[in-house]
Amino acid sequence: MSFTDFYADQQIFITGATGFIGKVLIEKILRSLPHISKIFVLIRSKKGKSAQERLEDILTTPLFRCAREEQPEALKKVIAIDGDCKELGLNIKPSDLERIRNVNLIFHAAASVRFDDHLRPAILLNTRGTHELVKIAENMPNLKAFLHVSTTYAYPNQQTLDEKLYPAYADWRTTIKLAEKFDTETLNILFPKYSLNQPNTYTFTKSLAEHIINDYRHKIPVGILRPSIVISSLEDPFPGWIDNFNGPIGMLVACGIGIMRTTHSDPDVVSDFVPVDFCARALLIGAYKLATQLPEEGQQNELQVVNCANSRLNSLSTGDIIKMGKRMILDNPFEMCIWLPEGDITRCAVWHFIRLVLLQLVPAIFLDFMMKLARYPPFLVRLQRRIYGTSSALYIFINTEWKFINDKLMALETLLTEKEQKTFGLLRYIHADIEVFLKNGIRGAKEFLLKENPEASPQARLRLRIYQVLHYAIQSWGLFYIIRFLWRSLSGYIFWHLSD
Repeated sequence: MSFTDFYADQQIFITGATGFIGKVLIEKILRSLPHISKIFVLIRSKKGKSAQERLEDILTTPLFRCAREEQPEALKKVIAIDGDCKELGLNIKPSDLERIRNVNLIFHAAASVRFDDHLRPAILLNTRGTHELVKIAENMPNLKAFLHVSTTYAYPNQQTLDEKLYPAYADWRTTIKLAEKFDTETLNILFPKYSLNQPNTYTFTKSLAEHIINDYRHKIPVGILRPSIVISSLEDPFPGWIDNFNGPIGMLVACGIGIMRTTHSDPDVVSDFVPVDFCARALLIGAYKLATQLPEEGQQNELQVVNCANSRLNSLSTGDIIKMGKRMILDNPFEMCIWLPEGDITRCAVWHFIRLVLLQLVPAIFLDFMMKLARYPPFLVRLQRRIYGTSSALYIFINTEWKFINDKLMALETLLTEKEQKTFGLLRYIHADIEVFLKNGIRGAKEFLLKENPEASPQARLRLRIYQVLHYAIQSWGLFYIIRFLWRSLSGYIFWHLSD
């Protein structure tokens, strides 16, 4: 059975439908696989809105513009299931459990991706939530594939990560019991020693979830997909779509607006980035393989693990990304730019601290004071605190190089026909033009994150030119007074020495 024929009349259940990967996965299914039977999506009622109302809000966003135009009838196949992955039984009503009983495919993408989360909520969502979903899946007689979305950073002590399971840092059953019994403060104190000094709760709890999946591999057809750092789309549904400030695009936005002017990092480190639509395609093909392909000889008892990473096949160093991004932002500046985009990376912690105080914190305090005088709510100091916290949480990840083996990922391409490869192929990213991709990412950030026109207005370009003149004038003025001070000091020393 071909890939597209396989998905006809299938019932699909997706968690994390409001997340970055989840939304793109739903859009790709609706637009490119419209003959599916139903898509059940787990959504939590929130802020006075029901799960159905939140689903309707999602389906009316620009992300689904192409799907609304090309496959309007397919959108009716998406059904909201009210639930919460932090609760026992996912808090799904018995009537809704009966509705999803005949599901054929499960994509578990729900997770907290915050690196600064407390241990208790991270365990309840990332670890226990996975266990609760697996238990529900056991009662689905027609289930063909359960694909769990993990992360390539689940085992950060592995500099080279193969497509296999690694030893657990702790027992997942004991960990869930600890989260159910003890309070947040106690678990936060326990975390460093209990997790064997993992960098954050996200990587720790995601690694435990992988072992839950492994323990159920004999009961239900399960597999794991590990994306690396997920960034804006390459093609689907259009280039540059993004809905969060994570990854290099967020760094370029902060730098381009002028509020981030220094980063403590190694500019030569090459990080692993994959487009969000690349992940959605890998999930769909991975589920197809899990459901239809017999395991190779000698691998019948092994868990299917796929690293969704570019593995340095098409990547740039952090320093190159910043340089290229600044050049593109100067050509297409942000409307809300408050200063010239001249941020940079340094390996020196002392120099980074000096620049952080003088070029970020002091201006933020001054501008917040001026806004308060003008009776506008100040926000820049609060924003600087958030940038600092995010940078600290990401420090180990932007200063460490990992190698992610992706042989199984590349092999997924061979399961598609030549026609299917044009719509679902994975090698397109490997051969993509990185400069064009980054330019589309900046345009997407302008449109979808900052709610600006993708192309800069004449006013924004003029403002940037003014900032350039002021920036270099201030630099020249400061350099002149530094040189004059040094010259006077040196002259005085020479005169004193000769007189003596």
